[in-house]
Amino acid sequence: MRSDRMKKGVERAPHRSLMKAMGFTDEEISRPIIGVANSFNEVIPGHIHLRQVVDAVKAGIRMAGGTPMEFGGIGVCDGIAMNHLGMRYSLASRELIADSVEVMAQAHPFDGLVLVPNCDKITPGMVMAMLRMNIPAIVISGGPMLTGNWHGKKVNLITVFEGIGKVKTGEMSKEDLQELESEACPTCGSCAGMFTANSMNCLTEAIGLALPGNGTIPAVSASRIRLAKEAGMKIMELVEKDIKPRDVATLDAFKNAIAVDMALGCSTNTVLHVPAIAHEAEVELPLELFNEISLKTPHLCNLIPAGPHSLYDLHLAGGIQAILKELSSIGVINDSCLTVTGESVGENFKGARVTDTEVIRPVTDPYHKEGGIAILYGNLAPEGAVVKQSAVAPQMLVHSGPARIFESEDEAYSAILAGKIKEGDVVVIRYEGPKGGPGMPEMLSPTSAIVGMGLGAKVALITDGRFSGGTQGAAIGHVSPEAAEGGPIALAREGDTIKIDIPSRKIELDISEEEFEKRRAEWVAPEPKIKTGYLARYARLVTSGAKGAVLK
Repeated sequence: MRSDRMKKGVERAPHRSLMKAMGFTDEEISRPIIGVANSFNEVIPGHIHLRQVVDAVKAGIRMAGGTPMEFGGIGVCDGIAMNHLGMRYSLASRELIADSVEVMAQAHPFDGLVLVPNCDKITPGMVMAMLRMNIPAIVISGGPMLTGNWHGKKVNLITVFEGIGKVKTGEMSKEDLQELESEACPTCGSCAGMFTANSMNCLTEAIGLALPGNGTIPAVSASRIRLAKEAGMKIMELVEKDIKPRDVATLDAFKNAIAVDMALGCSTNTVLHVPAIAHEAEVELPLELFNEISLKTPHLCNLIPAGPHSLYDLHLAGGIQAILKELSSIGVINDSCLTVTGESVGENFKGARVTDTEVIRPVTDPYHKEGGIAILYGNLAPEGAVVKQSAVAPQMLVHSGPARIFESEDEAYSAILAGKIKEGDVVVIRYEGPKGGPGMPEMLSPTSAIVGMGLGAKVALITDGRFSGGTQGAAIGHVSPEAAEGGPIALAREGDTIKIDIPSRKIELDISEEEFEKRRAEWVAPEPKIKTGYLARYARLVTSGAKGAVLK
């Protein structure tokens, strides 16, 4: 056993003594030792209940003959960190989370790992670590939040963000907004729509690194606790059979996940996280693959924020396994891929079925013929930009308008709320990429303000930063190369015409190459916004958003 390094033989008597100081018996020490990474904290609503989930995992490990050893991890709540300095630490925290799991599992050589994340950067960070370590491991997330009910309508966190813009336009009173904020997030769990957290938990299931149900069983359901116990038991089987994460996370498994991504209309952040996870698995996953799969995968689900359906609706309709089965009928799923159940993808979804064809449309009658995400290229984004095309109003799929240039999110947000953005404008927010931000902050506040003020189908927004999974509208992010590296987005000027053609996968700044060259010669790299601490180190090491914003 791997754990013999710290417990076997006369030379390890001091090590065993320290374990006994924590109450472990000789019998417990002799068993396979499983590290349980618990990302519980009292900051994130998606993590506030994880002690109970972890207790169930540990019960499952003990039932199957193992000894669990729990350790903690950090986590940022993107919603609470939104629209202030804290958001610059969110994406950057992903690398710290991966590193910290690696540190714990190398310093204390566990025989296997159970990873218990739930929210935006914690799930991909922990999955990155399991693939980097490549010891038997399984993921069990905390599950999604239920939607709230306000005045007879389903509401969620994004409803509150959009309410700010409605208050500014007089469509909603401050009293109504205060009432709404008390109803929008009624339970623990990851926020109720197909935002980044739920997108990643669903895709972890689709890759095969989590048990069926991981992405959609609600946080407050007893089924989530039972699934956690099953995950605890299953890790013992993975250890016994020596099934490792890289046996599961192959190129075909990632292609399966991208197909599910397209069918669901997941967060654009998946285009950052899936390549970063593949990088740790030593699987090459070029950005172009997302377009290739999107063009042949129909969009089957109209989930919050683009549509009315919640994660619970998706669960009741059949969940991720039903989507895999539906997509397999058109040949975009490799059903022979191995999963952590010990069975193949096809064997897992054998008994699955769609029980609500409005929530999960058949492939013969999709919401859209193409997948939810598109990668755009052009002289404004030579290395690519990302848009959730399933959340774009039809009239904005092709758009041309004057650039409104802002050098920061705060500057743009203030202009939007002040009514300075007009119909037809293309809002450009730059110097907010991985290096320039630093940390590539999400732009949920400005996009929600645009929607709340009635401009969601009239204004485009382009940034080298990124968007929340809760963003809807013609919001194009991850523009690469970013402005801080002298990318073309740094050369755009107020009033320039920007042409967007999402069906053709194009984004262009309408100026001549001669003018481009003139502006390049005049461009001066700005001073870093943050010069000390973790973010300064992160900015020096981070790569392009087109490469998953992994560290060099």
